[in-house]
Amino acid sequence: MDDNLIFGRNAVTELLKSGRSVNKILIAEGSRDGSIQRIFSLAKTAGVVVEFTSRDKLDKICGGRHQGVAAMAAAANYSTLEEILELAESKNELPFIILLDELEDPQNFGAILRTAEAVGVHGVIIPKRRSVQLNATVFKTSAGAAEYVKVAQVTNVAQTLKNLRGRDIKIVGSDMSAETDFNRADLSGGIVLIIGSEGKGMRRLTRENCDLLIKIPMVGKINSLNASVAGAVLMYEIFSQRQRK
Repeated sequence: MDDNLIFGRNAVTELLKSGRSVNKILIAEGSRDGSIQRIFSLAKTAGVVVEFTSRDKLDKICGGRHQGVAAMAAAANYSTLEEILELAESKNELPFIILLDELEDPQNFGAILRTAEAVGVHGVIIPKRRSVQLNATVFKTSAGAAEYVKVAQVTNVAQTLKNLRGRDIKIVGSDMSAETDFNRADLSGGIVLIIGSEGKGMRRLTRENCDLLIKIPMVGKINSLNASVAGAVLMYEIFSQRQRK
């Protein structure tokens, strides 16, 4: 059973009241009484995703005795976008941010966090829905980097990118169909590097909000790299260009 799984009405209520970061609340379909409504209200106020599911699924996840509700607590606390930008400012550095567009594999996420910590990334942005969250697997794979790299959840990726562009931060997307090789692009200055989901890459709206699309040239028979490997190659190129400025 996941160490970050908390179930039972009182336990979930106290978790939400504590202010600890929560990935998702699961509520059994048909549960509508007072304490469940209070949990739903607390989750909504905290901006936590609530998913209604079958009691059978909750039984499987919790091994019974869940009282119709379970919470998936984050393995580390989430930050805000403003906190990421404030960290860059406090270091007198231009922002270096990674955005993961619906990445699903926790091991890829953990590996990306590990590289991000090594190259001085100020923070990582993930969507609240349809994305891997900070869980125990991510934390373990990151070799502890999840404790040091700020991770922010956002509801609307496209709006977040528009907000960042308005702060003179360049939006760069990794796309294997791009015309520009990563090592021929200007990746200096404030930057958001977008890494898309495994197999599907970036969503259309995300791509449309990019200032520049870059690719990693390859000559072998395999036409794509694992998301964390591609992310590491691109992060180190950005790191190298920032060091030269």
